[in-house]
Amino acid sequence: MTETRTESGTETRTETGVLPTRSIALHDAPAPLAPGDLAARFAGGLSFEAMLADAEMNVELYRNFRSRTEVPEEYVARIAATGRRWHLLVISEDWCGDSVNIVPWVDALAAASPATEMRLIGRDANADLMDLHLTNGRSRAIPIVLVLDDAFVERGWWGPRPGPLQEWFLSEEAQRMAKPERYRELRIRYARDRGRTTMEEIVQLIEQAAAQDASAPSPTESAAS
Repeated sequence: MTETRTESGTETRTETGVLPTRSIALHDAPAPLAPGDLAARFAGGLSFEAMLADAEMNVELYRNFRSRTEVPEEYVARIAATGRRWHLLVISEDWCGDSVNIVPWVDALAAASPATEMRLIGRDANADLMDLHLTNGRSRAIPIVLVLDDAFVERGWWGPRPGPLQEWFLSEEAQRMAKPERYRELRIRYARDRGRTTMEEIVQLIEQAAAQDASAPSPTESAAS
């Protein structure tokens, strides 16, 4: 089994081809990491602007898409209604085509919400964390958005694409296309969506997280007790 870097992240291949990736974007099972470790990773992460200053690829695309983002007031109000602070920890790489089409809107959502902050960390520099958030349990597909609460407890994660786009990408229609045509159509679908599905699904995940008991022990704490 081999991993291949692609426009959208990493495809895992076997002798029979590309393994299917998960079409559901929302994941509500937190990874077994202590909040202190996640807090340190968040503190060491980069803001969107700092990421651009450090990036080697797609800088103008990221800037262009970020300049065109619009965040509906509904999403800001829904996050505020949770009454909690949230930290979005994004695993990404500047070369990833899906990150170009997703990260600007995640940043815009966080910037519009006074109760939300976002930081970016590299996939390859955080392989242990990435391996706890594999798509379909196999692929290091990015971007991945971890939703952390005010105590840096992970309450869920999202990625690597909005649900409807991932479902199309895995469909027979998409898989019959030549690879360049498939990714061209994927970019068209991202452009039509204008980040709305990405933001909607992340807001949904935050709302699900808010419904969880803030005092519930993390999986690491449960295992130690």
